[in-house]
Amino acid sequence: MKAITTITAQPGTTASRTPRQEKIIKEAIGLTDVKTLRARARQGIEDGAMTAGYKAKAETVITLLNDALATEIVCVLRYKRHYFMATGLSSLSVKGEFLKHATEEQVHADQLAERIVQLGGEPNLSPEGMLSRSHSEYVEGASLVEMITEDLIAERVAIDSYREMVAYVGTDDPTTRKVLEGILAQEEEHAEDLASLLKELGP
Repeated sequence: MKAITTITAQPGTTASRTPRQEKIIKEAIGLTDVKTLRARARQGIEDGAMTAGYKAKAETVITLLNDALATEIVCVLRYKRHYFMATGLSSLSVKGEFLKHATEEQVHADQLAERIVQLGGEPNLSPEGMLSRSHSEYVEGASLVEMITEDLIAERVAIDSYREMVAYVGTDDPTTRKVLEGILAQEEEHAEDLASLLKELGP
């Protein structure tokens, strides 16, 4: 028969903490006690994920997200236009890139719309005023190089916009920040892809 080993909790570990010690530690690092969390959760339950602990200005965040949504939709339309209009031998690989980017921008738009709803807002999908809300422009471009150039400019605009939104949200809305950071990372990839295509095609 094997001997049973007993592990004794060391002083200062979680196993040896008293309720009072747990409370002191939580207060020291800024955590809310369980009793308060439970009470807060019962208030305004119709607000879903929007709990009393939400620190950002929801109305402002929703406005920023709607502007970003308009930007993504305009990008989808521009990429689709370029996909269908690109011609010539050099366009074969570029067309695939246009379509891939259009698909990914649509995913971004969906993510933004979902987050807007979670925050208690409504995604503004109205065509009226779409271009004025969008950060990037809708420029068609006459040649393949012009199309890629305009898409690259739009991606660079989006990159700076998302960086500023991430900085504004900060730690007040971790979920929105995560969404924005994910989109930002992909926009940076798009910009690098387009810059590489321009180099391949030459002046």
